[in-house]
Amino acid sequence: MNNAIYLRRKNKALVEKGGENLPENYIAAFLKNIESLGYTFDEELIEVLKTLSLEDLTVFYKETVGILRELVGAHREFKPMYPNFPEQVLEMSEARLYLNAVIHYLTNRLPRFEKKERIPLLDGVKLKIIRRGTLEDFESIFTKLAASNASLSEQDKLDLKWFVENYRDDVFRLMPQEIPQKETVAFLGSLLIDFTENYKDFLRERIKTATDVLRLAAAMSGGDVSLASNTRFRNFRRFERRLLLELLENAGNITEDMLRWKKRWIRLGERLHAGEFAEKYPKVFEAFDTIRNGKPFETFNAKIERALKEKNAVKVAELLETRAGDFARRLDNLLRLDESRRQEVLEKFAACAAQISTPVLLQVKSHFEHRVEPQTLRIFFPKGNVAKVQAIENKLPFLPKETCAAVAKICKDALSERFSKLPPLGKCFLDERLRNFLVPFSQRSASKTLRTITRGSRLALPESNVIRFFLWWKNGKSRTDIDLSAALYDTDFNYRDVISYYNLKNYGGYHSGDIIDAPEGAAEFIDIDIEKTVSMGIRYVVVSLNSFTEQPYCDLPECFAGWMPRTHAGSGEIFEPKTVADRIDLASDTCICIPMIIDLEKKEVIWTDIALKKTPLWNNVQQNLRGVSLMTRAMTSLKKTTLHELFTLHIEAHGEFADSAENADTIFSVEKGITPFDLETIASEFM
Repeated sequence: MNNAIYLRRKNKALVEKGGENLPENYIAAFLKNIESLGYTFDEELIEVLKTLSLEDLTVFYKETVGILRELVGAHREFKPMYPNFPEQVLEMSEARLYLNAVIHYLTNRLPRFEKKERIPLLDGVKLKIIRRGTLEDFESIFTKLAASNASLSEQDKLDLKWFVENYRDDVFRLMPQEIPQKETVAFLGSLLIDFTENYKDFLRERIKTATDVLRLAAAMSGGDVSLASNTRFRNFRRFERRLLLELLENAGNITEDMLRWKKRWIRLGERLHAGEFAEKYPKVFEAFDTIRNGKPFETFNAKIERALKEKNAVKVAELLETRAGDFARRLDNLLRLDESRRQEVLEKFAACAAQISTPVLLQVKSHFEHRVEPQTLRIFFPKGNVAKVQAIENKLPFLPKETCAAVAKICKDALSERFSKLPPLGKCFLDERLRNFLVPFSQRSASKTLRTITRGSRLALPESNVIRFFLWWKNGKSRTDIDLSAALYDTDFNYRDVISYYNLKNYGGYHSGDIIDAPEGAAEFIDIDIEKTVSMGIRYVVVSLNSFTEQPYCDLPECFAGWMPRTHAGSGEIFEPKTVADRIDLASDTCICIPMIIDLEKKEVIWTDIALKKTPLWNNVQQNLRGVSLMTRAMTSLKKTTLHELFTLHIEAHGEFADSAENADTIFSVEKGITPFDLETIASEFM
């Protein structure tokens, strides 16, 4: 059992009943301490804790407090340049702030100020409730992650690894019947090879194509199972080479599949030594011979491209009927290829729609529903382990409204038919606020956060006067300077100013001072006075974290950031764990991260969690304002499937609407029931 995973993912802890009757003051002290971190226990968990021995309670206390402190960032000490922030920065002259910064840059010494006593925290904070869990519920985390119909984040993979490493062959008891994501199959397969004895049946049942084998080899080498980036294949042990060759021999159409990734297969072939097993695996030997020596071989894609050049939409559609997913991805192009054959293309698409995965159907449905709306930008999230966003001018050729509506209906009908076969939901309450949360199609590049939600989702800003952003980092192998900045834009996305290391105050924003070296850790803060900032014409606040010294975040021992809504900014400590709304770990192979955008007009936090550039040519926000402005425009105008739309489809297919949560058997809401933060449940049971 791992309470760190359980607390992080479900706000639950597993505690077995004891036979003691502890005095209540022990439990009260426990609750008081975790209250300072923003948490408390439910009544059932409190009653169970009373039955523990003092020794067992002490062990549970130390474990729980350590986990919670790390979750909110309280495991580190926050010492900004100006210890009496924000008043100290507000009161100090521009000249003094400038001179302090120059002296720091020249000497690497921080100015010395006496820390004044601060009044206790006056903000009222709604505590997060930790409930008592069960072993079955804890183990369901593995089952749901493995069954997820979305790609997994790095944190998801670490959690899966814990289960396989600790459960060993017993983990097969938790394995779902279906694992829809090929990337998950490959990742799990590599873990099972390392930690179990009975991995062969799992692999033989689920590795069906040459690309599946390529993903498995990438996973075994610690590479990118999405295949978005190249993998440096390791030297495989002899039994591993035989296993990979056996799986490849039993796959279908291996030559054609291998030609899709020709260069990678040539590199992998250098590690597999197929010639050594030519008699045992003749199909594999022949396939490698073909791709290495360039023997003639007409691929399926070559036939598709030839038909596209001929503008023969129906022929392309006929070819794609056997590959429904590819059909869906090419549908927009096919409908534009030959106006006179659109109806035939639609009929063929409808005939194979039932074979298309739920995520693809949802994405195609959303694309065609919004295609006729005026949109200046087309927005893409390239596949890979780094969270990038690309926005280009929308130049899609015209398609009639009726055609777009017909495609959307085909997708909806296919989804409704599929969902109708699921177990009944009973009466369902659907929260209107779920219109602000997007469906989790891909989490592979998601950062580790206190609350994991889908990129592009909008969270209501809690009642507050000030938003306080925080950053903590520690040096890597050399001096490391991470800069916290907040770029300010008006309603039309025009840049107005930036609160940063070179501009500590303006537009109601205040920076705690620039620290350029963190051998023992360093912290920076930015306060945004909401009322003052809005009154000066600012709508969007874009938070940026930039590695000035250009070390990627993955090379640092630790770097994290987050934000706190504060009603009384001068009360309590500058960093108050109790008020932390979100925390994000920066560990990707990039130098710039934009975790969020604040829409002050709508009072919403837009979760972005993206990398602006992998190898930037600039070292602060101001030198790339055009890029930040474009990214802001893109992230605030996303048109993607919402959780409200997804759950509506489910309720219509195998449930009925309830007028309130009290009268519902199933609740879809922001606070209780199935919430936007239950990503593994959504991706495994509703996608």
